[in-house]
Amino acid sequence: MASADLKAELSCSICLSTYTDPVSLRCGHNFCRDCIVSVLDTQEGAGGYSCPECRAEYQERPVLEKNRKLSNIVESFLSSHPEPEETQIFCTYCDSPVPATKTCLQCDASFCDKHLSKHSKSAEHVLTEPTVSFEHRKCSIHKELVKYYCCEDSVAICTSCWEAGDHRGHHGELLNVVCERKKETLRSITETLKSEREETERRVQHLQGHRREEKEKAAGVTERFTDLFRDIREKLDTLEREVLGEISRQEEQMSLSVSDLITQLETLKDELSRKISSIEVMCNITDPLTVLKQEPESDVISHRSCDVTSDVRVAGCLDEGIISQMLQKGLSHFIGNLKDLQIKIQFLLLEKADILMDTKTASKCIIISGDRRSASGTDVYQQRPDGPERFVSRQVLSSCSFSSGRHYWEVDVSAAEKWLIGVAGHSIERKICGNESYIGYNGKSWSLCFIDNLGVRYNNVHKKITPDSPVQTVRIYLDYEAGRLSFYQLCDPIRHLHTFSTTFSEPLYAAFYVYKNSCIKVIK
Repeated sequence: MASADLKAELSCSICLSTYTDPVSLRCGHNFCRDCIVSVLDTQEGAGGYSCPECRAEYQERPVLEKNRKLSNIVESFLSSHPEPEETQIFCTYCDSPVPATKTCLQCDASFCDKHLSKHSKSAEHVLTEPTVSFEHRKCSIHKELVKYYCCEDSVAICTSCWEAGDHRGHHGELLNVVCERKKETLRSITETLKSEREETERRVQHLQGHRREEKEKAAGVTERFTDLFRDIREKLDTLEREVLGEISRQEEQMSLSVSDLITQLETLKDELSRKISSIEVMCNITDPLTVLKQEPESDVISHRSCDVTSDVRVAGCLDEGIISQMLQKGLSHFIGNLKDLQIKIQFLLLEKADILMDTKTASKCIIISGDRRSASGTDVYQQRPDGPERFVSRQVLSSCSFSSGRHYWEVDVSAAEKWLIGVAGHSIERKICGNESYIGYNGKSWSLCFIDNLGVRYNNVHKKITPDSPVQTVRIYLDYEAGRLSFYQLCDPIRHLHTFSTTFSEPLYAAFYVYKNSCIKVIK
């Protein structure tokens, strides 16, 4: 009860609700600021103002002073006694609370399904979702429902505004027509924004994919460079161990020699001390006859001290010449290894090209594996349709071509007694079963070949190569812009075989000639 009484004391006499921003008049009565401002606005031009509660009169518009104490009391009361929120709108015409489904803006009333069926269906009676707020839907001047939109002033207006008010003669349209037109514009904007959003999402995905690829690439490059530096460090560590080991060996040998000499000299010193004592005893005898009768040891008289320089020569010294020669020989070998490492370095930042064999170019005498990475020669014709790309000779090209950049791939020829591998331009002859169509036998292709011996061939000019060991695997390196095609033997260390220097004028394909009962495989 006390709470109810306090709430009554804290209620505005104009709106009958709890004070909102309470202000006071000089007569002492309190009102919500908006409530008293509205009342004073209606009293404008009446010759004076009065308090809505006690009718106290004011010649001039009274100054509204915020009642801070009352405002604090209201705030404290509301924090401990919050007003229940209106969570649902009920039908205006039902005796008991029944949720409304629609509100008529013309009638200022809400309807349940039952009463809505009896409601007017005319166009003037506009139905909306249930609401209790109608003010923003009515003209502030004529208090009529706004139905039109003034296109010149861009404002919603009622019928009276359009026919006799400030918007008379202006171009106006029904609200729903303008609304639909705006919705169409918004839909168009939405489609544009959706398209931009999709494009943005594609860009994000592309960048994420790029970041993922570059991260993987960086990991691969890091691993390859780590292996390279580990290899360099291991070779230097090996050389260091060998040189330091030789120093230690010489130092140990010299130390043993010195120890042996010191032992011999210590023995000699003891013997000399004994002889000296014997002679001193003789010298201390006073009887001349006795001294003359005793003879000193013969070796005492003939003995001479050893030379210090001779001792050092016998003991030996550290042979810096041998150590220096060992270091120079090791460094020379290390420099040779560095040349091999230089070959490796040019491939460290390159990814191996993914070479797949193109069955459209494969001769019918070649069997292509399921993964398209190996080709085997056979006499049994394969069932493949003829086409302009297919070779008559036992050859096949890669499915990808290179017209720029640097690339490398590796080929295993260990299962072939004879072979030709290299690159060929797209314009290479394909329909002649003769030398002029073979890789390296024309001006459209370059090859590393092994028939009777190892060699390279271009435009049917052969150059012999003498390898240190049988060639099992080959790395092919192509720098298109530089016009360089290099072949390397993959062994330990990797060995450069030959480099063609030319100018490439058309896209190049990896090319393979496969002899009968031989197999050539691209290393993945």
